[in-house]
Amino acid sequence: MFIQTESTPNPATLKFLPGQSVLGAGTADFPSAEGAEVSPLAKRLFGVTGVTGVFLGNDFVTVTKDEGADWDHVKPAVLGAIMEHFQSGEPVMAGEGGASGHAAFEGEDEEIVGQIKELLDSRVRPAVAQDGGDITFHGFERGVVYLHMQGACAGCPSSTLTLKMGIENLLRHYIPEVTEVRPVAV
Repeated sequence: MFIQTESTPNPATLKFLPGQSVLGAGTADFPSAEGAEVSPLAKRLFGVTGVTGVFLGNDFVTVTKDEGADWDHVKPAVLGAIMEHFQSGEPVMAGEGGASGHAAFEGEDEEIVGQIKELLDSRVRPAVAQDGGDITFHGFERGVVYLHMQGACAGCPSSTLTLKMGIENLLRHYIPEVTEVRPVAV
């Protein structure tokens, strides 16, 4: 098994590509070890000293390390943990897991929210997935769009610029009712 790695805009995060499907659909975000028991792969990765976050995508695994840890020490252990997992035959998710996506929304702005989700799905999420992360809709209130940043996007130094200059400008261009985009921690 050959696992490729790619850097991300977040220096604390690396993207690992095992060359096979990780999650068939959706994503799974584990910003801490709590909750990782639903994923044998995430649980195994949190066993690596220095790992502070795991994000699972369709064909990649994004791992975030502790500030004090050095990738020269963490990366080989992460590669070993991913390889061990896929060779073990264990599932990536135990039972029904993953498939995180946009938050449900009902109300008078339902049509606007549908347009926001469509733009996120068609223009934003594919690009962000290439950097090892995901951005999902969390809410819309009085012109303000609230987005949840996951994986490499969470805590990335360039995430504010991406939100303000990229996503906010895109949404404001196509949907005049949008006045601002803000990140939300879930």
